[in-house]
Amino acid sequence: MAMSIPQRILVAPSGFKESLDAAEVAAAIAAGIRRVIPGVHITTAPLSDGGEGTAAALACATGGRLVPRRVTGPVGDPVDSHFAMLGNAGRPTAVVEMAAAAGLRLVPAALRDPGRTTTRGVGELILAALDEGAERIVVGCGDSGTSDGGAGALRALGARVLGEDGRELAEGGAALGGAAAVELSGLDPRLAACRIELALNPYNVLCGPTGVARVFGPQKGATPEQVEQLSLGLEQWAQLLADAAGVSADYLRTGPGTGASGGLGAGLAAIGASLVPRFDLLLDSGLAGVDLDAHIAGADLVVTAEGAIDFQTPRGKVPAEVARRAQAAGVPVLALAGSIGKDAADVHAAGIDAIAGIIPVPMDLDHAVAEGATLLREATERTFRVLLLGSAISSRLGRVA
Repeated sequence: MAMSIPQRILVAPSGFKESLDAAEVAAAIAAGIRRVIPGVHITTAPLSDGGEGTAAALACATGGRLVPRRVTGPVGDPVDSHFAMLGNAGRPTAVVEMAAAAGLRLVPAALRDPGRTTTRGVGELILAALDEGAERIVVGCGDSGTSDGGAGALRALGARVLGEDGRELAEGGAALGGAAAVELSGLDPRLAACRIELALNPYNVLCGPTGVARVFGPQKGATPEQVEQLSLGLEQWAQLLADAAGVSADYLRTGPGTGASGGLGAGLAAIGASLVPRFDLLLDSGLAGVDLDAHIAGADLVVTAEGAIDFQTPRGKVPAEVARRAQAAGVPVLALAGSIGKDAADVHAAGIDAIAGIIPVPMDLDHAVAEGATLLREATERTFRVLLLGSAISSRLGRVA
């Protein structure tokens, strides 16, 4: 009996935050596989989840272009940013990647305070896309370093956020608890004729026990006291937005995706943006030009990856979405991770058959981030050697039987 070795492998990963984009992850995994199975047929399908690298990936996939812009960064200083103009759309379509203007990567470690960071640069990118002639704008939500409810973005678009004294409030989520009114009359009139869609994780809501401040605030540098301050401020913000825009406050507080990117979802939903589950928009709509289901159907094995596999992975992350589709097609799934965290075993119920971490010895985070490609390639090689060992044992037992 011959050894059963996968001949067609699909590599469909997410990026590793602050280390590798999805294309770099896919390349490292493919290189590791080829060290073990030199003649294997590998299809790479790096996947965008709305976070870092989304604009560049979609520009490349559609024959579009990146448009550079300098905008206000999350801590208030100018940053070099960009948006994409797609090449395959029937109407002029831009992709604004919020992480390119307000991502956690742009917040220096010593300044990580989501009470002060702003999404103003995201609004400036939306204006730049309108200047470029965009009639449809897709905003990729993910990897944010903010928790301002989209207040900064709305201000860039012409809104005003006022305190009890009628003066403009400071930037950042910490100030929202002192907000008394939101004025939307100054919004750029071009917004009314533009279709704005947010590609986001629908599990993220603005308020409540699983609200964005409580779930993601600590990851962005918030203390327990700041988490409560931000939560109360976002509750107040939702009501003020609802009053100003004539929409449901309950929807803004707990509607699917309203907590995306520190509440940017709620802020833009209040002015008419559509909140769309990211994989519906980035995969099933054809926007990215990737037929993931067809790739899965043609594979013997699917390899996916992300920076951390833990209890959050089944809640709308790339590996879980890949596994859901692969499970439906009867294709096994291996997931590689920069780290394996709390309740990682929950991913097995989501269709991931096996998981493997890439860090072989204790090391500090900065080292792991800097050496991400090497660690991933070597971990892939180790994992596939174990896979071949299992295949050899199975073949041996089959001959003995």
